Amino acid sequence: METHAFQAETQKLLDLMIHSLYSNKEVFLRELISNASDALDRRRFEALSNPALAPDGPLEIQLIADRPARTLTIADNGIGMTREELVQNLGTIARSGTLEFVKRAQPGKEGDAAPDLIGQFGVGFYASFMVADEVDVVSRRAGEDGAARWTSKGLGEYGLDQASRDEAGTTIRLSLKAVDGDAGIADFCDEWVLRQVVKKYSDFVAYPIRLTIVEAASDGDAEAALPERREVEAPLNSMKAIWTRPEGEVEESDYAEFYRHITHDFQDPMLRVQTSIEGTFEARALLYVPSKAPFDLYHRERLHNGVQLYVRRVFIMDECRELLPEWLRFVRGVVDAEDLSLNVSREMLQQDRQIQTIRKHLVKKLVDRLKQLAKDDREEYEKFWAEFGPVLKEGLLDFSEKRDRIFDLVLAPSSKEPGKLVSLADYVDRMPEDQEAIYYIAGPRLDVLRRSPHLEAFEEKGIEVLFLTDPVDEVWTSQGPVTYRDKPFKSIGHGEVELGSEADREQAKAALEKDEEIYGDLLAALRAAIQDDVKEVRLSSRLKGSASCLVLEEGDLSPQLEAMLRQAGQAIPERKPILELNPKHAVLEKLGARFAASPTDPLIADAARLLLGQAVIAGGGQLEDPAEFTAIVNRLMTDVL
Repeated sequence: METHAFQAETQKLLDLMIHSLYSNKEVFLRELISNASDALDRRRFEALSNPALAPDGPLEIQLIADRPARTLTIADNGIGMTREELVQNLGTIARSGTLEFVKRAQPGKEGDAAPDLIGQFGVGFYASFMVADEVDVVSRRAGEDGAARWTSKGLGEYGLDQASRDEAGTTIRLSLKAVDGDAGIADFCDEWVLRQVVKKYSDFVAYPIRLTIVEAASDGDAEAALPERREVEAPLNSMKAIWTRPEGEVEESDYAEFYRHITHDFQDPMLRVQTSIEGTFEARALLYVPSKAPFDLYHRERLHNGVQLYVRRVFIMDECRELLPEWLRFVRGVVDAEDLSLNVSREMLQQDRQIQTIRKHLVKKLVDRLKQLAKDDREEYEKFWAEFGPVLKEGLLDFSEKRDRIFDLVLAPSSKEPGKLVSLADYVDRMPEDQEAIYYIAGPRLDVLRRSPHLEAFEEKGIEVLFLTDPVDEVWTSQGPVTYRDKPFKSIGHGEVELGSEADREQAKAALEKDEEIYGDLLAALRAAIQDDVKEVRLSSRLKGSASCLVLEEGDLSPQLEAMLRQAGQAIPERKPILELNPKHAVLEKLGARFAASPTDPLIADAARLLLGQAVIAGGGQLEDPAEFTAIVNRLMTDVL
């Protein structure tokens, strides 16, 4: 037998399992049964295109509890593994989630109150070491002649050897630890215990789970040396496709268990949608929205399962991305179509009209259900928004979607009610009659946005402004004219600000023109001092308390979006912001007096740099030359003190 060392990450994982912080160690059986079910799914699917891979008998999962030997065996006649696949799947972990699992599952951090991280991070096989001193795996790949054995005690190494197996599939034999109720190790050779665990976690598995009990020979038996084998006649699981049953016939606890079965998420889902399509073709769906976002929700190559596709109760694929748009990728569940081909490919799915119809139906049902949740239970909906809001807003980037139905779901903080979220519908409903746009300001930090100088004129007029803080907000707001209920979105940091009635605007314009006559030469001098950094220096009608702020031209990209595009490798044309100054601020008034007395005063250039720098800081940006800014501040402090 060859001996190999585990990867460092794998050994850390095994150490966590061996000294497990989980009290419900019974989840190991759920994970092994789930793996067996996946192997059976795969064999059945591959046999559709290669009949030689079909098994001689029915696909099933066998549990063999040997009480005298204290072993539990989980066997299947699924697709099986080659020697190389045993090493790849069991000897190493080439998964990005492994280190994240180890980090989040450290003792003392989350403990038993944590969600079921084992299933969530796809490391379920290793849960075997919570209850076993040694794990022995024999597997034979369908279509191959030879078998291989993998064995380990979880102590830094594993062994590999040749083996024999009559048919394709995998057999996992666990040498069980002693029963220890305090440590959560039940008697997993006991029929009642196994029945309860299977019923609890695996009742909906589509293949029969059969149980054989091996007992010590009865006293007085002439063949006392031979143990007795007893096969439990009926499967331990019901194998009922829960999505085919009317909602009134299914208990909520059964829906929750089915969710756990397909997702390995031990928390209850936030909501459930069960629906069907009838007419020219038939399909059923059972969908769930999780309570928490998966750790890999924003990873390019995600590990989560999405929506499973079945055809007439036959499993086809685990993650059918064609059934839902990317902005609903957090949804879990199953879709069962009656009229698709069992040999359907991903390429065929992309063009299939039935799939497109199912997709539209599911999107509508999910959006309607979320709207209903927002109406009936705002607190619960805000929890949903905190987890999945940024992903949902990705749908605003897809022009094939109806944007308004996504806008109906959007929540955002606003200047009107600190600490609360407002819907776009509520915002529009309470807009003053003469307000022409939905005003917003975007940036990564809410606290910075709340103190932005750009807000001052709006607060003075009592006009509500939305705060958009997710990176995706920078993108969808930049994609041409965006409207909701015929009201355009308008950034308060772009272009000119025109508020109030026509008379108010004319009055503000006249006042600004008068101030420009007073400060025209000063503005030219300030512009000359910082012409490499700004496009223009002008007086502002939006500032009321602050001395300066930076604004962009209509259509200019924000600094945050520019940074995102540069990180993506895109070339960004150079653009300069506009520095706006408050003509009523004491700083500008005194600066004007000093300029009038001495137009060549070097303080004018320093003041230009300071006004620009404080505008950058107030906008949440970073100074290009902090050392220069500090030197100017020190010079002014020296003159004043």
